[in-house]
Amino acid sequence: MADFQQNLWAPWRMEYIQSLKDAGGDEGCFICAAVAQPAEDAARLVVDRRGQTITLLNRFPYSTGHTLVAPLRHAASLEDLPEDVLLELMQRTRDVKRVLERALAAQGFNIGINLGHCAGAGLPGHLHVHVVPRWNGDVNFMAVLGDVKVIPQSLDEVRRRYAAAAEALGLA
Repeated sequence: MADFQQNLWAPWRMEYIQSLKDAGGDEGCFICAAVAQPAEDAARLVVDRRGQTITLLNRFPYSTGHTLVAPLRHAASLEDLPEDVLLELMQRTRDVKRVLERALAAQGFNIGINLGHCAGAGLPGHLHVHVVPRWNGDVNFMAVLGDVKVIPQSLDEVRRRYAAAAEALGLA
């Protein structure tokens, strides 16, 4: 075992985080903007809106199919949501995982919530769950060496596949 820790730096992530406006209220919140404009679902990458939640593709994905599940209500913390909304948020997260498995043949998932800027939340004012599909061998050094991420499918293609898989699973 090495006597020192090696760091891999991802400078583009901080640039992205700093470029976002701290959305303490609804102003500047891309999720609230999507909630308020259902006619713009395709442009805002919304793939589902049901009950008290909205689901959209991440415009800055870590991998193909990186999806966000959020409550319609602008809330920063788990404690700010009623029990029924928390339950629905987890049910939608489960549904998104099933759809992405079918749509993209994902072999695994990272699912999580970043609370606060220091935890990596680019939008700390509106809680959302990240569902990140993974495949064996999908991590490489392109991002570190070339300051670039390789995302092999367009957001439009992922959105199309998502819709087809959701319909096939009865989740559309």
